[in-house]
Amino acid sequence: MNRNFELPAGEDAVLRCSHFPAQNKARSLIIIAHGYKGFKDWGMFPYVAASLSKEHEVISFNFSHAGIGGDLQNFTELEKFARNTYSREIKDMEILLSYLSQHHKFGALPLFLLGHSRGGGDSLLYALDHPDEIAGVISWNGLTNLDLFTDEQKYEMKTLGRSHVLNGRTGQQMPLDAVLIEDLERQADRYDILERMKSASFPAVLIQGTEDGERLRQGSEQLIKLRPDIEWVQITGGNHTFCTVHPFNGPTPQLEQAIAASEAFIQHTLASRNSTL
Repeated sequence: MNRNFELPAGEDAVLRCSHFPAQNKARSLIIIAHGYKGFKDWGMFPYVAASLSKEHEVISFNFSHAGIGGDLQNFTELEKFARNTYSREIKDMEILLSYLSQHHKFGALPLFLLGHSRGGGDSLLYALDHPDEIAGVISWNGLTNLDLFTDEQKYEMKTLGRSHVLNGRTGQQMPLDAVLIEDLERQADRYDILERMKSASFPAVLIQGTEDGERLRQGSEQLIKLRPDIEWVQITGGNHTFCTVHPFNGPTPQLEQAIAASEAFIQHTLASRNSTL
């Protein structure tokens, strides 16, 4: 049974988290990071967390400025969403992982980051910034280029101070403030995942549907050319959410394959770690 908890994350910022305790002896700690316009209770994520908790401690969480507040199902904090920079998301992860590292049950376990979409980009970025903390990164249909904005959105952010992005599921026009593009430009070198991954050595796997967006698939292709040691697991027929929907109406074969590939990566990575100890 999962347990919810909250962590303060600075002024008017809260991390809302769910812990799925390991059902057997825990082999690792897995942190699940949702993506753009996503949240920890969206569709597949509780099922994924519960599935992985058979042999692992699993924590899922909402980024503090992802737009989801105390109402865990609806975007009620759009003014926070408007300012949700990558700097803010990495800070959120630092707060969460610092807290967990001080907890005796979690601190001793190897740490894996599993990120979906933008959360995959966050997970790679966090590992690049904190390579000694991470046992491995599992990117599900993840970003390698953190710039998600259209030319029109960038122009509006710079000239008007605010643009918007449509949430196709809810119909909401979600605000995007100039601070987002300023953060991307100010920290362009830090956010250049492809360039930084050339010299990184932490284990990673890309798990991606063959029907995922062309831009994301091109990014994966670029990354594995730079790092041939990274496996690109392609899920036949899988779209951006492995053919699942919200509200969740059950797992799909593509989702089960993504979970199995994640477990196989963790098992292989832990076996490699143990053989070198």
